[in-house]
Amino acid sequence: MSVTRLALPGPTLTSLTRRERVEWHDHDVHQLIYPRSGVLQVSTGLGAWVVPPHRAVWVPAGVPHAHQALGPTRMYNLVFDAAVNPLRVDQPTVVAVGPLLREVITALIEDPDADGQARANLERVALDQLRRVRALPLHLPSPADPRLRDITELLLADPSDQRTLAEFGAAVGAGERTLSRLFREHTAMTFPQWRTQLRLHHSLGLLATGASVTSTATACGYSGTSAFVESFRHAFGTTPGRYRREAGQF
Repeated sequence: MSVTRLALPGPTLTSLTRRERVEWHDHDVHQLIYPRSGVLQVSTGLGAWVVPPHRAVWVPAGVPHAHQALGPTRMYNLVFDAAVNPLRVDQPTVVAVGPLLREVITALIEDPDADGQARANLERVALDQLRRVRALPLHLPSPADPRLRDITELLLADPSDQRTLAEFGAAVGAGERTLSRLFREHTAMTFPQWRTQLRLHHSLGLLATGASVTSTATACGYSGTSAFVESFRHAFGTTPGRYRREAGQF
C-alpha cells in the first residue's frame, strides 16, 4: 500500500461524486471530516468507518487512510495541531454532530474571511463539543486471518448471502468452532455481530444513493422491512427513511 503525505493548510470544502475515491494518504495534523450531505466511507488497515450525515469522523495525525463517497457528498474538513486530541484516540472515530457543532463547523468552512481571533474562538467551541459527544458503533473491522478474509470478501460482494458460518466454513476449509473463535479474536465481534454491522454499512450507501427502504432491506439480507427498520434504528437512533431524507439527495 502506497501512502502519500497530503498537506491540509486549513478548512476546506470538497465536492465528491458518487463512488469518487481519495486514495491512501495521511496528514501531519488531525482532521475532522464532516459530510454536510452524502455519506463517506473512511478506511484504514484495521477496517472501515461509515460517516453518514449529521456525523463526523476524527482522523488522527499520521494514520494512513482512504475515503470514498458512497453518494454525491459535500465534505467539510477542519484541521487541528497534532498536539490537540480531545477524544484521546489513535484511530478514526465517528462521533455525533449536534446542532451547535454543526453550525460551528459550517461557520469555519463557509466564512473564510473571519479574523484570526474569531476563528480561534470557534475552533475552541468545536473542540469542546467533541469532548462531549459519544463515539458511534460504525466501525467494520477487517480480520487478518486469510480464512476470515475469504468469508468477509464473499459477504462484501453480497451482503444478502444467507449462508451460516458452518456453510462458509465448508467453502473456505475451516470448522465452525474455529471460525467462531477467530471472529471474536480478530474483530472483537461474533460472526452474527460482524455480519449485522456489514449489512448496516451497506444500507447507508444504498439509502444515500436513493434506494427505497424496502429494496435496501432486501439487498442487505433482512427477512423483512420491519426487521431492517428496527436494526437500523437501534444502531443509528433514527429510521432509514429519515436518514435517507437527511442525506440531502432526495
